[in-house]
Amino acid sequence: MKKTNKRPGNQSPVSEPPVGSFYNVDGHRLFLDRSGTGSPAVVFLPAAGMVGLDYLNIHGKISQRTTSVIYDRAGTGWSDQMKLPRSALEVTDELRSLLHTAGVPAPYLLVGHSLGGLYAQHYAQRFPDEVSGMLLLEPPHEDFLTQTPTLKKRYLFQQGLAIVRTLLTYKQVYRGLFNQMFATWPDSIREPLIDYHLRNLTKTVTERKNLNSELYDEVGKGGDLPDIPLIVYTGMGIDPFMSPVVSQSFLREMIDPFNSVKMITYEKLANSVPRGEHRILKNAGHTTIHTDCPNEVVEAIWNLLDLSETHVEIYN
Repeated sequence: MKKTNKRPGNQSPVSEPPVGSFYNVDGHRLFLDRSGTGSPAVVFLPAAGMVGLDYLNIHGKISQRTTSVIYDRAGTGWSDQMKLPRSALEVTDELRSLLHTAGVPAPYLLVGHSLGGLYAQHYAQRFPDEVSGMLLLEPPHEDFLTQTPTLKKRYLFQQGLAIVRTLLTYKQVYRGLFNQMFATWPDSIREPLIDYHLRNLTKTVTERKNLNSELYDEVGKGGDLPDIPLIVYTGMGIDPFMSPVVSQSFLREMIDPFNSVKMITYEKLANSVPRGEHRILKNAGHTTIHTDCPNEVVEAIWNLLDLSETHVEIYN
């Protein structure tokens, strides 16, 4: 297990992380925090622009029962700088090497949020024997491209107009949103975490740049998901982080038809494996799904752990 104290690149936080360790993977310093003991290890794959510490509330609860792992992909958070976006192949290779370097043995229960859910699926496609279960929190899906083209065009137009206004007051607006999101985080973690996000608001867009042109194709050609327990969550609430860049009237107008598309898409995704299940969270926003409904997210992980253990007992 090789750790390093090398200082990160210019786009990484200037301070050392308040928890966790660094591991050298292919010449890059990557942040990872491991808590608890037991197997399978629960591994969190953050959404685009988000980092491991954003899931600290769930991480702490999961570690009471089994090993819980949060980490930052290269180019994000406290890990070393790297040019973004990256392919799913690069990200899944990196995660696998990091877990091996950090001494976290398979099998893994993958918790993928948004873009992280796409990476989780590709990991399961490539390394099916290493994945015992999967929880997907509103992952991207190529069906959104064909099912919501009009909404997407109007959203981009609305976003372009609002970004100009938001840039003038973004620190104040987003600091308030992050303070609310991380209200229960310890001060020693909340403040550097918010500071990081305020300095890296464009990471979300940058990490997703190759979503339509590359990532969907990688996952589409990756084959079927393995026969593992799977839960897919749909959040039906308005994402508070959309409010600064999209008008409230447009958000209210688009949410019902878009939620209908999401429900159909995620139901199909859950049904793609024998032990898949689709669940709905009425009051959860996309970005804040794990802070709006933390108990439901934890419950889903418990359910997946139980199903994984039962499956292992049957076949032993």
